[in-house]
Amino acid sequence: MTEDRSAPALRTPADLVAYTNTLDCIHCGLCLRTCPTYQLTGSESASPRGRIHLMRAAAENRLEPNAAFAEEMDFCLLCRHCESACPAGVHFGALMEHTRGALPARVPRSTSARFLRWLGFAKLLPDRRALRLVATATRLAQRTGAFALTRRVLKRRGRFMDGAPDVPARAERRPLPPTTPAIGPRRGTVLLLEGCVMPIWFGATNRSAAHVLAHLGFDIIAPPAVVCCGSLHAHNGEPETARTLAGRLLDAYERHPDAAIVLHSAGCGAHLAELSNLFETDDPRHARARAVEARVVDFTEFTARHLETLELRRTGLRNPVAWDAPCHLCHAMSVRDEPKLLLDAIPGLERVELEDEESCCGSAGIYALMRPDDAAAVLAPKLEALARSGARTLVTANPGCQIHIAQGARRAGLDLEVLHIADVLDRALDSARTNAPQRPGSRFPAH
Repeated sequence: MTEDRSAPALRTPADLVAYTNTLDCIHCGLCLRTCPTYQLTGSESASPRGRIHLMRAAAENRLEPNAAFAEEMDFCLLCRHCESACPAGVHFGALMEHTRGALPARVPRSTSARFLRWLGFAKLLPDRRALRLVATATRLAQRTGAFALTRRVLKRRGRFMDGAPDVPARAERRPLPPTTPAIGPRRGTVLLLEGCVMPIWFGATNRSAAHVLAHLGFDIIAPPAVVCCGSLHAHNGEPETARTLAGRLLDAYERHPDAAIVLHSAGCGAHLAELSNLFETDDPRHARARAVEARVVDFTEFTARHLETLELRRTGLRNPVAWDAPCHLCHAMSVRDEPKLLLDAIPGLERVELEDEESCCGSAGIYALMRPDDAAAVLAPKLEALARSGARTLVTANPGCQIHIAQGARRAGLDLEVLHIADVLDRALDSARTNAPQRPGSRFPAH
């Protein structure tokens, strides 16, 4: 990294805002104990305050970003645990998203990296048909052995394929219907985000969430036009595509201005709760995004508001049960008590506290795919805490966390089932009210 002491390189209003926000950091060090990459390395540059120092130096032209700079930014999991600890209220997530979005112009990526990002971010995630095709091909490869063969051919580069969960049958990957009617007295309408990847591995969980919301007395709308919310793009330096996807989402959600927008994926929820960060304040989409933000609510938070509506019964889950808080749920959306309130309302469920339950598991969107060794190292302390807790069931609220923890538990030999809280609540519903069949649970048990 080379130094240049000329004037600050603040090219746009967003640059100025980002630079100003870096000045909020008082370098107190309270973030250090919360940062998973600092805990792994002990390196100041791998800490939130170290990264902010690098961002500020780059903005002031005291540092020319290079491959080493980009590596430090990519090493961050964007868990935002530092934000919960920060006494100065630094919005580190927004700073990191801005920095990653600006990096390609100053630190060009390789041809292969650009191609893979174009393929994944621009062509695959926003296109439901392409996602279905990949899901079908992956299921075929898994069932014929081609998946395992590819893993052996790729060797270390194929590490991300280790323990990949099976793609379920096509019937389980069917999308939600555009509308699902309320069960019992009707209270209103909600919008439910199906997501891009969730229908592939978590179609049953999508249906569980819809079923619970219907039992609360709400009609559910899942607009087919909304495929991907753009959270993975915004978190990984693809702001233009994120803005395009946000525009589609705004168009669809503005047709239902009085409906709450319920998210059961914490990463998507945190992104939509701060959607206006994608746009300059003079962009008409900024005001529209602010209006959408005001309607965003997490699934557990929304369900807890109407808990008295649900008739819950014993689930048959293996006790004891532990709750693991997804980073974006607790640190970005500040939802902490509601999931535990819901679990404690289930008859016969014995919950145990998990040490450091708000620490990152290492999944972090595509982080576990791109940096499997780092992701496994971040997960290790959580697996040790799980073993000490004696939990036989772990409940979470983010699909990436669910897959990553289940894979890690399997490798560690833990007798643990990992479930999404929507599936747990669906199991606990009093099915006698509707004679509805019991919904399937997690596809990712450790054994």
